[in-house]
Amino acid sequence: MASTGWQKSTYSSANNACVEVRTVDGLVELRESDDGEIVVRTTPAKFAKFLLGVKAGEFDGYADFGA
Repeated sequence: MASTGWQKSTYSSANNACVEVRTVDGLVELRESDDGEIVVRTTPAKFAKFLLGVKAGEFDGYADFGA
């Protein structure tokens, strides 16, 4: 099984409340660093489209910063 180790953004510093990403067998996996048992898997193409949407602010209205 070809895979890479979990990586997080350098913006996260030492904070453990972040999203981590890695590749496994041609798929992209995502998890929250503080709850590593839940893993979301997707294709590189769908992940790239998701990132474009994030950068464009497409999901800004869905955030719940009061939680």
